[in-house]
Amino acid sequence: MRTITRDYASSVSTLSPQPSSSALDAGSLLVVGAIASTGSITAAAHALGSSQPAVSQHLRRLERRLGMPVVERVGRGVRLTEAGAILAGHAVAVDRAVRAASEEVAALAGLRSGRVRLVAFPSASSMLVPQLLARLADEHPGIGVSFVEAEPPEAVAAVRAGEADVAITFSYPGDPDDPHRESAAGLRVRRFGTDPMRLVLPVGHARAGDRQVDLAALAGERWIAGCPRCRGHLLGLCRSSGFEPAIAHETDNAIAVTALVAAGLGVALLPTLALAAAQLPTEVVVLPTRNDDDRALHLVSAEHADRIPAVAALLRIAASVGGATKMTGDV
Repeated sequence: MRTITRDYASSVSTLSPQPSSSALDAGSLLVVGAIASTGSITAAAHALGSSQPAVSQHLRRLERRLGMPVVERVGRGVRLTEAGAILAGHAVAVDRAVRAASEEVAALAGLRSGRVRLVAFPSASSMLVPQLLARLADEHPGIGVSFVEAEPPEAVAAVRAGEADVAITFSYPGDPDDPHRESAAGLRVRRFGTDPMRLVLPVGHARAGDRQVDLAALAGERWIAGCPRCRGHLLGLCRSSGFEPAIAHETDNAIAVTALVAAGLGVALLPTLALAAAQLPTEVVVLPTRNDDDRALHLVSAEHADRIPAVAALLRIAASVGGATKMTGDV
């Protein structure tokens, strides 16, 4: 990795000791933010579509104006100084503002450009995201989209850090660790759908022929638990029904869960999206419960992210896809 070649210790003595607000500009904050997110000047230059010498020169000018160093050498690399870390902390807001301005102008040309960074939990990736991205590509082919998977806490954190524009998340009623509470403060959270929870039973189970099942009727069963948050939801529901579930096996793979149930190793409670994404064995039956256990689906974004036309287009289409997808539990 190439690094800045000048001697920071000697250069600091030539800097002005009186930094002022006029020393800063949006470009400087974006440069420092790129170094913080990529970890090097060379990588930052690549991310900004610039060259390493140009970024190095930009840093030298910034440091002269501030009167203090922004980066320092550590071995063969660089790291931000305390001043650099402060500037990097403001870079996310500046990046959003610059993108909002540029994309609002692009909107005048009919949304022929723009980019959106999307993150969604795994079962939404299989069932909702393909429809969403296909609609977006059809209606606005000029918008580029990057997409990654993450569970709700990580997805909310990505939006907060400016690493994602929109997150598709879920929450369970009464979840004490719901990431849409304190950790989403200052972000905009829109509910756009409901994902019903369903019981998965072996076809030979005594309750397999029921239209609905109360969890209390399954107090003596062995259970197959899902992801940590799904497991917590199951524990809370069973306890509210008067019993402590006997967890026999745990896996966040819905296909594995249904296979374990088919083998007669327990019963399970899974969301409809996860069931729809799995190929159900013929040896299981899926039934609704009489308990209030459906999970809510959310769109999470920065407070004013919909001022960015590309983000607004994705949010609009996502809400439409969520409303049109009849998640009634029929799988």
